[in-house]
Amino acid sequence: MATDNNTLESKVETVDIDLDEMFNPGVGADSVTLADEESSEKANSIFSSPTKKADFSFTEESEKEESEEEGEKKDIEKTTSEKKEEGSDLLDELTNEDEDEDDGENEIKKETRGRKSISGISDVFSKLIKDDKIVPFDDDKDLSEYSAKDWEELIEANLEERANQVRRETPKQFFESLPEELQIAARYVADGGQDLQGLFSTLARSEEKKSLDVTNESHQEQIIKDYLSATGYGTADEIEEEIEIWKDLGKLEQQASKFKPKLDKMQEKVIAKQLEEQKVRKQQQEAASHQYMENVYNTLKDGSIGDIKLDKKTQSMLYNGLVQPKYSSVSGRNTNLLGHLLEKYQFVEPNYNLISEALWLLSDPDGYKSKIMDKGAQKSVESTVRKLKTEQSNSGGSSLGVQAEEQSAARKSSKRKIPRSNNIFKRF
Repeated sequence: MATDNNTLESKVETVDIDLDEMFNPGVGADSVTLADEESSEKANSIFSSPTKKADFSFTEESEKEESEEEGEKKDIEKTTSEKKEEGSDLLDELTNEDEDEDDGENEIKKETRGRKSISGISDVFSKLIKDDKIVPFDDDKDLSEYSAKDWEELIEANLEERANQVRRETPKQFFESLPEELQIAARYVADGGQDLQGLFSTLARSEEKKSLDVTNESHQEQIIKDYLSATGYGTADEIEEEIEIWKDLGKLEQQASKFKPKLDKMQEKVIAKQLEEQKVRKQQQEAASHQYMENVYNTLKDGSIGDIKLDKKTQSMLYNGLVQPKYSSVSGRNTNLLGHLLEKYQFVEPNYNLISEALWLLSDPDGYKSKIMDKGAQKSVESTVRKLKTEQSNSGGSSLGVQAEEQSAARKSSKRKIPRSNNIFKRF
């Protein structure tokens, strides 16, 4: 059973892992440029946008930090609970009002209940608003003119605002409750950093140097050695000689005490530099991603690729396929349709003829297109030759038939005929 006196020890080891061997056996999704989540607001279609990405701004250091006393926090929580109960009681009271005895007046009350003003409650809410426990509407409507419907909307709006405030502050409170090392790691990951092994190695070295004790003689030597090495004082032998001189003079602790704060500052700068470099890389990636989105959009917006016209369906497919990272990759990250198809025809459903043809097109577009055009022209010539032969054959058969008919007609015309007689005695 764990007790409060237990000591937690951690050990940092360096392990060499060949990520290329594990995740990159060939060209895959990681070789494809993608739009980041914020830039891919056009990704669902050319004119639509998905949801916005998560807000990691709470990981940035703020120049102005608001602090609340513990008692004030409890008071706000208590007031929120009381306010919720008051709102519930108020709504129950409003929905259970006694009806007037007169039927005609009762009908009027039913029709106008949502607009009926309630006396006395405006004073209660005025005090809550004055104490900043209730946030009023921005319509400048006087509270004395509020109807039951107005009070209901005000209570619901404040409850919703409280819930949203909790949702906004919970990640920040969780982040601030983490140890400093994990806060640094969280900020690093939020900026897109992936080399956690390198980061934690740097943090481990920094923590090791911070834990050095200036009253310990062996630590004193280590502090002096690390500082002089970091500042480029000289070679290892020269530093050892300097340490021996200070040791003989009895000034080892004095020098260690002088160098220790400077050494700690240097370690902080090393970590800050690593975080800043990652932040710059993220900004560069975002800029490249934005430029990529713009280039894809401008390429396809006219509905053609070169002199090839595109229909709307093909245009949308190409755009989304290039900018929308909605497919899972073998590396565990999401990729677009281009990266997905590259992996599919290399590993999932191997089709090396298609992959080779795609590689040929990408490496030598003009040569590939020229060969395709030559093949198309060759097929066209072959088709034309076949048509000519067919027509020639048909033409030959037709000419023979005509010739036979002409010969038959000639034979008929060459038959012996009897001349018509002329009777000189024929009556007219």
